[in-house]
Amino acid sequence: MNFVRTPDERFGNLPAYDFEPNWFDWEGLRLHYLDEGEGPPVVLFHGEPTWAFLYRKMIPVLTAAGYQTIAPDYPGFGRSDKPTDPDFYTYDRLTASMAALVEHLDLSHATAVVQDWGGPIGLRVATEAPERFARLVVMNTGLFTGRPANEAFAQWLSYVERHPDLPVGRVVAGAAATTWGDDVIAGYEAPFPDQEHKMGAWRFPMIVPQKEDDPGATEMLAVRDELGRWDKPAQVLFGDSDPIFSVRSGARMADLIPGAGELEVVHGAGHFLQKDKGEEVAERIVEFLRRSEFGGS
Repeated sequence: MNFVRTPDERFGNLPAYDFEPNWFDWEGLRLHYLDEGEGPPVVLFHGEPTWAFLYRKMIPVLTAAGYQTIAPDYPGFGRSDKPTDPDFYTYDRLTASMAALVEHLDLSHATAVVQDWGGPIGLRVATEAPERFARLVVMNTGLFTGRPANEAFAQWLSYVERHPDLPVGRVVAGAAATTWGDDVIAGYEAPFPDQEHKMGAWRFPMIVPQKEDDPGATEMLAVRDELGRWDKPAQVLFGDSDPIFSVRSGARMADLIPGAGELEVVHGAGHFLQKDKGEEVAERIVEFLRRSEFGGS
């Protein structure tokens, strides 16, 4: 398999990112993950085109509250190796890489925290290993089961198709509800020094199923069906300023999951609510985790 590896020096002196890297070998690739703190495990699944850097504001809050906090980078993202073949990037393969990491870490009674593409990936990992996951936290995401996407996503897909050298930092900042400094934008760009390193970030929007017979549609439908039977605790948190995953879609997600309470809205947060309101989101998650430890939801 041909892949590229981002030089380590790209990750020096990133703002509010002082975490030790951890490595996991999977099918010839070196994958990166953060593993901070001790206690019940919380796995933070990132989206597109971000990486573990997205969760840097949340990790200290979660670890201080007594949780082992794990933030992996998918193949093609962050500090993980980046296959250069566009056909590498499939829903099945990306999910398999994260399921293998969960097995490698031998997690139990874990919480899956998901957002954007972390939803389809992390929710599938959790629902296919219910013996390892006890709780879900679902943020600004959805499952694509073959229906045409909304206009905002269609515009995003059209943009990506025309820009293989994706301006990652600008894209992430453009989906936020707050203003970001140049140093933060550079942090999101750190894993992607050139177009060759951006194959995964470029391909992800294109593997979203748009028709019922597209790859991944059947699998995501199965995940949705499993969520409809998930009676263990779940929390649904959506930012209120996301053009792709609206508050209305968040309410539908909360209604789908039997173990979830009502939708919690994070005001003043866009698509990447981990950046816009990271500390607040982490504190809300801690409240949910502590409440659900005593049998509530």
